Amino acid sequence: MTLVAGVDSSTQSCKIVIRDAATGALVREARAPHPDGTEVHPDHWWRALGEAVGAVGGLDDVAALSVGGQQHGMVVLDADGEVIRPALLWNDTRSADAARDLIRELGDGDEAVGRRTWADAVGSVPVASLTVTKLRWLADHEPERARRIAAVCLPHDWLTWRLSGAESFQTLVTDRSDASGTGYFDAVANAYRRDLLALALRISEEEAGRIVLPRVADPHRAAGRGGADVGGRDLSRLILGPGCGDNAGAALGLGLRPGCTSVSLGTSGVVAAVSDAPVHDASGLVTGFADAAGAHLPLACTLNGARVLDAAKRVLGVTYDEFDALALSAAPGADGLVHVPYLEGERTPNLPGATGELTGMTLANLTPANFARAAVEGLLCLMGACLDAVRAQGVRIEEVTLVGGGAKWASVRSLSPSVLGVPVRVPPAGEYVAVGAARQAAWVLAGGD
Repeated sequence: MTLVAGVDSSTQSCKIVIRDAATGALVREARAPHPDGTEVHPDHWWRALGEAVGAVGGLDDVAALSVGGQQHGMVVLDADGEVIRPALLWNDTRSADAARDLIRELGDGDEAVGRRTWADAVGSVPVASLTVTKLRWLADHEPERARRIAAVCLPHDWLTWRLSGAESFQTLVTDRSDASGTGYFDAVANAYRRDLLALALRISEEEAGRIVLPRVADPHRAAGRGGADVGGRDLSRLILGPGCGDNAGAALGLGLRPGCTSVSLGTSGVVAAVSDAPVHDASGLVTGFADAAGAHLPLACTLNGARVLDAAKRVLGVTYDEFDALALSAAPGADGLVHVPYLEGERTPNLPGATGELTGMTLANLTPANFARAAVEGLLCLMGACLDAVRAQGVRIEEVTLVGGGAKWASVRSLSPSVLGVPVRVPPAGEYVAVGAARQAAWVLAGGD
């Protein structure tokens, strides 16, 4: 049996699965936690990966490995390859003003022109989540650190590099899916936009040209090999895949195809649809990302996911089962009680400073059951709006595959078909980002076949 490994370095934890390369059968798996927060030093990810590898029994019998990782996180390195500052994660909204500035600047002061120009250039309009806006924030608020930048990469790029031995950041490697979420990569031309990197950092294009950006590898080809001494482990026999962004990894793990769209309810809420054609949405609601197999992955993402339900459960002081029973006992529409779940700002729509609302309250309808129902309906309506935004770009949606921690709630599974308006499939619970990364590792091992 030939084994491959897939890693999911997510916001909350590092998961690793070891699978049979030929059949995909799960052999073993493990996880290790990440610290909370929207600003995290990458060393925490590295320690968690080491803990997960140890817990899974090591990698001595594994032939190939790929890393899937949370997208957009800004990792900046100095000339010695050292991390300059803790990474700003995708859900850090301090760069919201920077996003607005970048839109106006590319449009010569006209926001509508700027939105269209950004969408045409890289498939996405800047929002606080994208790496390009975090670089602008760094240039404006920590200029001394910004001037030390010798390389910029993303969480999965950095972990793959560390697994390779991290001898020189010139060997940094990424893939189209993760690069397409930076805001300075054109997934149609498969090329970095150094002019946009320069704009973000307020430097010349010549200076931007000297900053190392990860090589964008073919999705089915090896990106390198493990290092001979990586934290005391000899990984030199381990083939490394190019890896992928977490959403692309999940799409790969779920086997998504055109017409079948995923709705993932985790820390965030994500609608992702595989498409043969790129998307250029000037509204900014849909980002034109690439997938992990050479196609495109139009995506709408919310900052608010399953934690909306966790918060409601906490307010009610009930168990998960009790919350589900309450929500399912209430009438559709919660007797007019409406929960607008912008609890941490929002990305879709782009309202980083928004707060949640509970409206339509009366003495009659303000009950635990209606509150629970309104929370579930509010979250699902938010995801329904994301589906509508993707449809508006001409993307076909015939079925939804519901995954993530939110899919474990019985109320979500029960109410989602009626609220979303399409058939909903709920596959067995699994680490689908890690599964997708393992599938990529198997492709790489087979030489791209």
